Amino acid sequence: MRLRVLSVKKMKILFVASGNSSQGISPIVKNQGESLQKAGLSIGFFAITGKGLKGYLNSISDLRKTLFADNYEIIHAHYGLCGVVALLARKREKLVVSFMGDDLLGENRADGSVKLASKFVVAINKFLSRFFYDFCIVKSEEMLKELHVNHKALVPNGIDLQKFYYINQYEAAKSIDLEKRNKLALFVSDPSRPEKNYKLASEAINLITDYEVQILTVSGIENSELVFYYNVADVLLMTSFHEGSPNVIKEAMACNCPIVSTRVGDVEWVLGETTVCYLADFDAVDFAKKIESALKYAEDKGRTNGRERIIELGLDSESVAKQIVEIYHQVLRN
Repeated sequence: MRLRVLSVKKMKILFVASGNSSQGISPIVKNQGESLQKAGLSIGFFAITGKGLKGYLNSISDLRKTLFADNYEIIHAHYGLCGVVALLARKREKLVVSFMGDDLLGENRADGSVKLASKFVVAINKFLSRFFYDFCIVKSEEMLKELHVNHKALVPNGIDLQKFYYINQYEAAKSIDLEKRNKLALFVSDPSRPEKNYKLASEAINLITDYEVQILTVSGIENSELVFYYNVADVLLMTSFHEGSPNVIKEAMACNCPIVSTRVGDVEWVLGETTVCYLADFDAVDFAKKIESALKYAEDKGRTNGRERIIELGLDSESVAKQIVEIYHQVLRN
């Protein structure tokens, strides 16, 4: 669909998202809410706490109380299960659901296959989207093709360019008290998550002979600290089986960090022809070759021009906020 940006009225929106991580609500969701607040909207946050089906079901009554205590016009649920909770709790509020990745594509096992139970959840999300949600937002073309409804739009996650920017490697290392001796390959995720496919990253690094490369894994830290890791790294690795619109890629690009990634989500489109950024197969040999190419190019000619690409594509948080505001207007008109 083509989005036309309208003037913003003071809408009241409630963001509903999981709050089970060490940081509570995901920084991706928080950052989007903050960008909409800057655009003039009133944004509230409701965190679903308690893991598993029981935890989500127990949140329904608390969410209902929150909705009765204030007059929200739209509930914006982030992730499929949060959409189910919002659907069961809402009064007459419009419901927008942002699907984030495996809620439409399925959750992977360590070998890359999709779990059977996850396929069932995907089927439920598609059914509810067709008959009960007022609007659906997806993060990639792959997800867009999976959702067979008219009331949908592709809106990738945006990033705050004031939070992510280029810093000299020495200064970045100093900021996080890191003594940099070897080349650093950054892996921004929990290695134990099967869908992140850490095994491929580890195997690829072990095949590299031209450089001494160390994998630096980072997860569960404050979003504001990541800027230092992107800038201290010699290359960012993404080996995921699937993604939606991974902020890790865009944040690294905003810091002009070299990247090697599998072809997942919208990564190929986002990278485009960005220098020192490579797409690799799900093969350790190919991935290792691409890492060596990135390290050699960066060593000879410096960092990437990724920040320019992010600005060119309009993937800054302010531009993305304008698209979401138009969706809210459309939902209220309908």
